[in-house]
Amino acid sequence: MKTDLKTTPRFLAVDLLTRVAKQGTYSNIALNQVIKNNHMEVRDAHLLTQLVYGVIQRRLTLEYWLAPFVKNPAKMDNWVQELLLSAIYQMHYLDKIPTRAIFNESIEIAKRKGHAGTRKFVTGVLHAIEREGIRPISDIKDDIERLSIESSTPVWLVNELIKQVGLEKTTHMLASINEAPDQSVRVNTTKATVEEVIEKMEAEGFDVKRSQVSPVGLLVTNGFAPDSGVYHDGLITIQDESAMLVADAMNIQPGDKVLDACAAPGGKTTHIASFLDESLFGEVVGLDIHAHKVKLIGDNARRLGLSSVVEEMVLDARLISEEFDNEYFDSILVDAPCSGIGLLRRKPEIKYEKTLADSNNLQKIQLAILDKVAPTLKNGGRLTYSTCTILDIENKDVVKQFVETHPEFKVIETPTTLALKEDRDDKELTIYPDDYHSDGFFITCLEKQL
Repeated sequence: MKTDLKTTPRFLAVDLLTRVAKQGTYSNIALNQVIKNNHMEVRDAHLLTQLVYGVIQRRLTLEYWLAPFVKNPAKMDNWVQELLLSAIYQMHYLDKIPTRAIFNESIEIAKRKGHAGTRKFVTGVLHAIEREGIRPISDIKDDIERLSIESSTPVWLVNELIKQVGLEKTTHMLASINEAPDQSVRVNTTKATVEEVIEKMEAEGFDVKRSQVSPVGLLVTNGFAPDSGVYHDGLITIQDESAMLVADAMNIQPGDKVLDACAAPGGKTTHIASFLDESLFGEVVGLDIHAHKVKLIGDNARRLGLSSVVEEMVLDARLISEEFDNEYFDSILVDAPCSGIGLLRRKPEIKYEKTLADSNNLQKIQLAILDKVAPTLKNGGRLTYSTCTILDIENKDVVKQFVETHPEFKVIETPTTLALKEDRDDKELTIYPDDYHSDGFFITCLEKQL
């Protein structure tokens, strides 16, 4: 039976890429929905994933290669650009796909989605690229611009990273962010041991290996973890390895009252909950300003069997004093709203959407949240601040300003069970995307001493 063109990976990729570019749709969420809704075979889902992530990750590079072949880019429909970029991506990065197959289907998509003129235009561009070849990136004389195009990273971000960690580390880091992200899961140790989960997942056909970042983390391949029996039974949850380090650093005791100030969708909340004991009145309060996101916290807690020690609330963390007394909590986590620059491998569109101005504005929100939750922490308690960005302006600079205005807080060593980066000079912990092939992350611990 002939396959409907509209259900093919290339056609779906063009539609999805157009949605991401025009509507700001999150690629990872939309991709999972498309795969599920179309009941895609593993092979087709893999190609679709390659195309979507590949084009987004390499967008600046691909646009640089396409530019000489398009005289009036402003007149080109968004979907036509995405179609051409996806074709160039396949030609350059997917060497097992014959050029003829790429051309034939791309031209058919142009014909189906457009008109005769569109088909003619796409055909002309593709054949011109094949005939003339793409211009080398080495032609770019400016070092920063060349690194920007080569890694497909905006110039402002390249400059910020070089300022922080130097050219060599930045080059290595940016080379790594365009690699495929690992699928990582956290074991719910209240229901099973790590060894038991490995055995169960392998019995379901997964290839499993232990995380080098977290003692409760696993890297899984050969399957989609949320479709597994162990997921539905609440033995695992989806979480990046770096994010698992947050609860690890908090030194939570079974009877603690804990605040997770920016909790949705509940990954860190439920990790915190796994250390608590209901019989000792341990509890974690998870906040978010949106009701639909707070619902996710509750849903995750119920699936993992942790509802008895989790209280979810719709509340802006900056209004915490309206609901809780001073010195109520033994431990507080502020996993602050941030630019998400550490997630470039998993959400590559972020690098094109964010600006330095965004980080400056977010810093004000981050400081405001820290300022408002600080009085609710007990004397001797630990405040843990974390973000999924790697920019100092949202990390070290925020901590520095907070401590300057709150001298009762002292930065202490951020611990990890597996002693990550134990030779570092800073007490804070910054995980860069190339360190362990995980998300970029920042964690610092502060102790309150009145």
